[in-house]
Amino acid sequence: MKIHELAIKTGLTAPTIRFYEKEGLLDRRHVHRGKNNYRDYSEETIEHLMIIKRLQSVGFSLSEITELFRDYAVETLTISKGMQLIELFREKIREIEQKQIEFEQIRRTLSEMLEAKISLVNKLQNGPSA
Repeated sequence: MKIHELAIKTGLTAPTIRFYEKEGLLDRRHVHRGKNNYRDYSEETIEHLMIIKRLQSVGFSLSEITELFRDYAVETLTISKGMQLIELFREKIREIEQKQIEFEQIRRTLSEMLEAKISLVNKLQNGPSA
């Protein structure tokens, strides 16, 4: 598929997709160059880009994602590098868990505010009590 179609399917812009390719986040499995030098993206690229978006949304930097995919794709992972990645995963899981706690606190606060506003509106609709 061409970059325009991929952009529509992923919600990313064409320049963002090109940037990801330049940064090494897309490899030969994802993009092929035709004789006319146009990029042709595989269906697998859609899911790969969605994973990148999800990783970014939970706090992974592009350099961390690049490192993750590079070490995941290459089967020559060293024990030392593997331990670094394990610690990175653990840290990101802790960050996500902390954000979940914060989101739950915000949700409770908003629910309380909603209930207070509903109660106030109901009082206004029923008019002043005698």
